[in-house]
Formats: sequence, C-alpha cells, structure tokens
Amino acid sequence: MIKISYDINNYRRDLKEIISKDDNVIELGCHVGGTSEIILENLSNGKLIALDKSPESLGKFNDLKKDFNNVEFIKGDVRLHETLLKVYEKINKCDLLLIDLGGGYHPDTVFKVFYIWSATFKPKKTLIRNRGIAEFINSSKTNEDFKTNKGFLESYKNEGIPPQIKEFNLWTNKLE
Repeated sequence: MIKISYDINNYRRDLKEIISKDDNVIELGCHVGGTSEIILENLSNGKLIALDKSPESLGKFNDLKKDFNNVEFIKGDVRLHETLLKVYEKINKCDLLLIDLGGGYHPDTVFKVFYIWSATFKPKKTLIRNRGIAEFINSSKTNEDFKTNKGFLESYKNEGIPPQIKEFNLWTNKLE
C-alpha cells in the first residue's frame, strides 16, 4: 500500500491508522521529530530509524532517546548512496517507509528517493507527503490500470537502478 498526502494532519492521521506496534519503520525527512514522536508512541516492539540532514534534528532526537529506546537517528542526505548503505547495514527490510522531504517541494526528487529506498527495503506500506506528487496524481487520467498492494513498485523486480537516473550517480544497482 502506497499512500500520498500533502496536509501534515492527513499524513499523521494516515500514519496512526496503518502503523503496527511491531513495525520496523524508516522515516526519511524527520526534521525535528514531530511525526517521529507519533511513530514512537504507537511502536512498542518495533524500531524507528529516522533520517534528516538538518542540524536542528540532533537535539530533538537526543531528547526522544531519553523516553524511547527503540529509535535511532542518522544525520545524512537520503539522496546519497552512503546514507542508504548505512541504513541497509542496520536493517535490510522495513515494514513502513515514510517520506517527507519538505512536503511541497521537488516532487521529482521525492519520487526518485521513494523509488530507490522502496526498491531496496521492500516496505509493506509507504506514506509520502508531497504536494507535487499528490497534485499530479489527482490531475492525471489514464485508461491503464497499474496498481500495487505493496509499499513499493512491483514493476521494479530487482532489476537495478535504471541508467536514466544519472543525477543519482552515487547510487548502486546492487547492495551486497
């Protein structure tokens, strides 16, 4: 299941509806942990790996670690292979992938990040917060019916990173 929204309240409501207490969660773009705290309040047996490159994030996550022992914060750019690899070394599959990289900005980057991270971690569920992607989906029509019941694109089939994504030249098509 892949769910897309823009409004932060809808994003967080959707999160509360689909998270399970045992989920392993990867949160891309956690910023200062507002959504992370909601995740942790609903996550008793699972783990949260939260990522952001913002300098404001570290202090909040140090506070969250005092109250929750199932959270790990990684400061890094989620577009870089080294960040993906760092997370992959900790966990090679997740139940829930959350992507909130600025909410309304850069839908092309958000989609590429979704594509790479979801293809790598094969989540059962994915939530994306981005106005551009939501607007595109709500404005488009097609006679073709392509759907997935998973949290990643089933058409990916482990074929590696397509060569046309050259701006992500640090990504690899295979993690060992």
